[in-house]
Amino acid sequence: MRTIALYLVTALAEIIGCYLPWLWLKHNGSAWWLVPAAASLAAFAWLLTLHDSASGRVYAAYGGVYIGVAILWLWAVDGIRPSGWDVAGVAVALAGMGIIAFQPR
Repeated sequence: MRTIALYLVTALAEIIGCYLPWLWLKHNGSAWWLVPAAASLAAFAWLLTLHDSASGRVYAAYGGVYIGVAILWLWAVDGIRPSGWDVAGVAVALAGMGIIAFQPR
């Protein structure tokens, strides 16, 4: 459970860190959005170090969780309901994440 929660928080930190500059650039937002964006990306990098596995395995497994969180972001923030294809892609990505992250050690 800790591993999954850590992956979810890590994904949110990365998405927020990238979304705020996007707001600034695409919607003429305030440059002040870059300050929390940088803090969020720094938190993202730090959070990746808290995982117990080797870095390459963490990055590979994290990718599956990121895909799932990004599709939830699409729905919650952008207001676009995920298609069946989106859901199928998330299921495949999370299956891959589970194989990588929860392999016997």
